[in-house]
Amino acid sequence: MAKKRQKRDVVIIGAGMAGLTAALYAGRSGLSVLVLESELVGGQIANAADIENYPGIPGVGGGELISAVQTQAEKFGAVVDEFDPIVRVELSSQPKIVETEGAVYEAMAVILATGMKRRKLSLKEADRYEGRGVHYCELCDGQAYAGKTVAVIGGGNAAVDAAEYLSKLASKLYLIQRSELRADKASVERLRSHKNVEILRQTEPRALSGDTKLTAATLFDRKAETAKELPLDAVFVNIGVEPNTAMFADQVKLDKAGNIVAGEDCRTNLDGVFAAGDVRTKEIRQLTTAAADGTVAALEAVKYLREMNK
Repeated sequence: MAKKRQKRDVVIIGAGMAGLTAALYAGRSGLSVLVLESELVGGQIANAADIENYPGIPGVGGGELISAVQTQAEKFGAVVDEFDPIVRVELSSQPKIVETEGAVYEAMAVILATGMKRRKLSLKEADRYEGRGVHYCELCDGQAYAGKTVAVIGGGNAAVDAAEYLSKLASKLYLIQRSELRADKASVERLRSHKNVEILRQTEPRALSGDTKLTAATLFDRKAETAKELPLDAVFVNIGVEPNTAMFADQVKLDKAGNIVAGEDCRTNLDGVFAAGDVRTKEIRQLTTAAADGTVAALEAVKYLREMNK
């Protein structure tokens, strides 16, 4: 059965802060807007337990903030399609083609806001236990370990945010970091205040074990140069990110790290294709810069479409 074909002025790939902000501005400009998200709306920021550095909002959960932006975008006509994986894109054509598992979309402009994905744990056993004790999304899978013993691997802000969220579910939580914590001091101190949390610095996982699911991790204390086995029901991995650009690699220009090359105007090497948020080549990646990119990309897309229609 042939997939149905639909036309949109703008298709935005990715429903994080950049993508949803772009949808808000494009919708307010009178364009027909579709946002495609293959996973959870919100991207990485949806997992944040408490955001304290978004201007004008002294404290808000990531999910709450993203939900508010989505509601704003939908108010102006944007349609957000969650859990509809993309299988093919043709970005150099006009109209541009974005095919999902459910439909084929023709768009005059495309905004790539696919963000980052978590880097996989390099231990040889990690793949065997993925989904059975090794996880990369605490918001998706954390509830299954309520009352259990879990660990978060990583030491940046995202890892500490994940640990903060999971500390409210787990009976015992370990934060494991091979060096010193890189997260901001306020977040670390808040995490330390929980009685069920233990932070293991200068410690790295060396092996995972269990029959059909994870039951323990072998940890190496780099300072004492000793190893011990720690019983665990799950580990949540947060050891860095890499850009979600594999699908576009042969069409848009990428830098050595795999980010999409686009300037402050968010324009890529292809006419009518824009990049916004963490996926774009840039030095600073923050929630506010993602929102800024979404704004710029949408308004540049509006300008591009108006020039086309002259």
